[in-house]
Amino acid sequence: MKKGTRSSSREGGKRTFYQKKICRFCADKIENIDYKDVKTLKNLLTDRGKIIPSRISGNCSSHQRKVTTAIKRARYIALFPYTFA
Repeated sequence: MKKGTRSSSREGGKRTFYQKKICRFCADKIENIDYKDVKTLKNLLTDRGKIIPSRISGNCSSHQRKVTTAIKRARYIALFPYTFA
């Protein structure tokens, strides 16, 4: 077995490499995420009302924590429902 390769049960499978996503808040140099900014936060929710994880949205860890807090605050004051049934 070559160095740096892994053996797997599937043979001849192609590996997919994902391009590193850039945090949209870091790119725009946004420090604070406002819970009243419904338009921005709506893009970070699924159609069921779940918060999209950072590995999919591309947010860095610090901004993902701020997004989560902002969405929970917006839910608390009824800007967002807890679920989209």
